[in-house]
Order: sequence, then structure tokens, then C-alpha cells
Amino acid sequence: MRPILSLMTLAFALSAAAPPVSAAPTPLTRLDHVLLWGRTIDEATAIMAVKLGFQVRPGHDTGGVANRYIRIADTSFIELLGVTRPSPEYDPGEKDDREKLREQPGARSFGFRSAGLDAIRASLQALGYGVTPMFAGPSSANPGWHLFAFDRAPLSSSTFFIDYKADYAPDQADPTNAADHQVTREHPNSVRALSAIWLVSNDPEADRKQLERMGYSGATPVKLPAVGASGYCVPVGPTALLTLHPDGAGLAADTLAKTGPRILGMSFLAADLGRAQRWVERGYEHKPDLYPGLSGPSFLAPTLDDLGMLIEFHGAAGKGKGPCG
Repeated sequence: MRPILSLMTLAFALSAAAPPVSAAPTPLTRLDHVLLWGRTIDEATAIMAVKLGFQVRPGHDTGGVANRYIRIADTSFIELLGVTRPSPEYDPGEKDDREKLREQPGARSFGFRSAGLDAIRASLQALGYGVTPMFAGPSSANPGWHLFAFDRAPLSSSTFFIDYKADYAPDQADPTNAADHQVTREHPNSVRALSAIWLVSNDPEADRKQLERMGYSGATPVKLPAVGASGYCVPVGPTALLTLHPDGAGLAADTLAKTGPRILGMSFLAADLGRAQRWVERGYEHKPDLYPGLSGPSFLAPTLDDLGMLIEFHGAAGKGKGPCG
């Protein structure tokens, strides 16, 4: 979905002022996907498939920037990106990500998904946020998605709101084939859903306040000892957005020092956590340790050097638990 990035030309600033009141987002809003840059598209694909046990679906190579997809059963996904030639034709959003990541692997952009885009856009405008017009793609003649972004990014990482046509499936030769659709959302590691996206910056309180103004309240303080971070967990529908900062030495501090604010990690529900653990153990030749995470028993795959971002797998949360535990 490379066209998304070109529509985020103006979303380069790290913060924006907004009136101290809150929007009322549709309850259908959830976290949708992350744009993850690899050193190369083939290396990122191999890491995701061989080491982590995800199924990777084909995309396109446009102007020297290739994309591929990891589609999840809950409709979320990861979009992998990689440069395939010297002097690629970056759009402004891609260029900004690459510059801030210092052309290293990692992620700085993610999307919210909602069927209520028009209402959310109008609500944010009423609060004083500068938002772009509504865009459609990948072609105006046959749009598969609609989105809008911000003139000035309100969070420490860039974001946008998006929704899709029911039959939009760019990774499939025949988007109407229900059997193909189902099997392309199944993964050897048994992942079934995106649970959380983790942002890291020096000021998680600023991110929390912006999210509350945008209508996403209910933040709870959290600590993630496994990465040396603390901050807030903000529920977004069935998913959670974590706004974190380093809490002493650790992976969060190391990551922030390298490239500044970015997406530190993603958390996924695995139907069979033991299988996911065995897959990662074989891929990295090291058994990852389990720990009590926000969403139940969890482990981290050691992907920071490979992907510039952590991947957490977790088992089912306890009965009655929400996205923030």
C-alpha cells in the first residue's frame, strides 16, 4: 500500500497544539497496520518467514521501493518496505521515514482503521487539528481504500486513519476467492491478531494527552521490564497503543538513542504460544524466555538488530481482560 506514504507529505512535525477538549471517536476504530522498512525487501521477507513464522504475501515494486504484506486474520497487517535500486523514487513520506531512521531498518508510521472516517475527520477538524483531504487509492477509478492524515503529526510517530472496501485484497490474484483469502491470513507461528503497537519517545505523557484529545482516553500506567520502558497503555477498540519512554538502561533506551522517536514494537496474539516460541527458537537458535506481559504470557523475539523493531508474541489474556490488561 505504498500510496499511503505519499499522502503523508505534511505529516513531518512531531507535535501539534490542539484545544484541551476531546473528540468522540467511533467505537469501530482500531489499530490497523505498521509500515516496516527492512535493509532489503528480501531480507525482511526472510526474517519474517524463516525466523518468525509469518506468511509473507507479494506486493509491487514502484520506483525502486518494493512492498510486501503480512496479513493477519483480524484484518490487521504489516507492510514490509525495501529499496531495490540506487536512487529510488521516494515519495515525501518515505523520504522522511528513511531520513529519520537513518536508512536503517525500522518503523515510524502506523495507521488507525475505522468505518467512520468522515465523522472522525470532522471531529478532529472541530478540535483544531489540521487534517488532509480524504484520499482514495490505489486508483481513483477503482478505489480500494480511503484515508486522511494530519498536516502536523500529533504523536511522536506519524499516523493516519484509513478504511477499505470489503473485497480489497491486493495480495491476492483473485480477491473474490474466499478460500484464498482465508489461507493467506494463516501463519505457521499461529498468530491470529494484532494486540498492540509500542511507541517510544522522550515524552510519553505528550502522546497520552494528544490521544485523549483525539478521543482515546482510559490510559493506564504500564511498565515493560523486558525492554526497560514505562509509560501508558491507551485502548483503541480491541487493540492498544503504548506510549513509552526508557526506564533506565535497556532496549528502549538503546533504540531511542539510535534514531529518536519511533515504533519500538508490535504485540501479536498467538493461538499456540508454544508453537510460536519453538518457531522463534529454531529461527534464532536461542529459546526466548516467557514473562508475564500485558496481554498474558509473552515472549520477545530478538528482532531489534534484524528489523529495527521488536516483535512480541503472547497467549490468550485472562477472561474479562481488556486490551490494556
